[in-house]
Amino acid sequence: MQQLNILIASAIILFTTTSLFAQDAAVSLEDELATTLPATTEEEEEEESFSFSGMVDAYYQANLISDDNDDPLIFPTSFTGQANQFGIGMVNLLAEKELGKVSFIGQIGFGPRAVAANSDSNGPAGTNFASTVQQLFVTYSPSELVTFTLGNFGTFVGYEVIDAAANMNYSTSYLFSNGPFYHTGFKADFALGEQFGAMVGIFNDTDSKFDAISGKHYGAQLSAEIGELSAYLNFITGKDVDGIDPDESDDDVFETQIDLTATYAASENLSFGLNASSYSTSLDGDSAGGFIGTALYSTIGISDAAAVSLRAEYFSATAIKDDDTDQPSVIALTASGNFTVGDLLIIPEFRFDTGNNGFLFGETEDDNSAASFIMAAVYSF
Repeated sequence: MQQLNILIASAIILFTTTSLFAQDAAVSLEDELATTLPATTEEEEEEESFSFSGMVDAYYQANLISDDNDDPLIFPTSFTGQANQFGIGMVNLLAEKELGKVSFIGQIGFGPRAVAANSDSNGPAGTNFASTVQQLFVTYSPSELVTFTLGNFGTFVGYEVIDAAANMNYSTSYLFSNGPFYHTGFKADFALGEQFGAMVGIFNDTDSKFDAISGKHYGAQLSAEIGELSAYLNFITGKDVDGIDPDESDDDVFETQIDLTATYAASENLSFGLNASSYSTSLDGDSAGGFIGTALYSTIGISDAAAVSLRAEYFSATAIKDDDTDQPSVIALTASGNFTVGDLLIIPEFRFDTGNNGFLFGETEDDNSAASFIMAAVYSF
């Protein structure tokens, strides 16, 4: 109603102004009508709220270290499993529409990267189409202070994402590969002033579009944006594995993850990132293992079309109860170039990982290091 009153008042003012001007100079009826019909502009603005975008990616990976049988040693992280071969990522299509307080996003992906990140074998028979659904959700914002989201959406945990175009490195970290990829459920985001925010949500079991495990996962996030620093503290917990006896809870496995991500823009050409995470599982209240890790990122801008991104990561398994042995761990170092040619992003990348305490890339104790050179191309439209 308020919008309608504003439009009526605007029309009266414009009409009056035109009439006064006509006392000094003749104004055609066509010109006068053009100044008093704003409805067409509003419709055009509504149409402009719809957008369609996407990306495709492909790569070649040369593995530089082999075992005694000349078999290449491969990183146990996501999406780059093709050794000394050309590989493809995915075709990703994203449609989004915003109309007033309501919006939707539908995102689908086709290809090995999409299936690895979004496949769901827990679905009912005949629902294999779900393996390509990356995001599908609707939102409702009754005010600027709160937004409700229902559906399937990318995880709020972690620093890196599934879409190659949104990462500075083409290969992914251990934290990303071992963390959740997506959630299906409901969440509410709250604006706590201009600099702070919060989120709470309830979801199916992690990385599942169809809830195959009894009970739900619960998540929360606190966020802050202060100057050039943005930080997000994330939490998620829930049942990971149902026990053998559905009437007993003692043999259910629960999981909990606490995760921190942060970015800091030191200047227009230099930025830093952080991802620190702790994941644990428990059985009947006792530790059943998990992992901890920290990844540091830095991006150095060389020009408008060129940048260099560095990633250093430490990742380690954690022990089950009463296990005092040193757990397997790995240090991973990655250097990536980012060169843009129009909408094409070219990523040459060198990566070296070294394992400790039995973290191996092959079958023998000598297979404790892996290295590769990747040349990737990502086209966004």
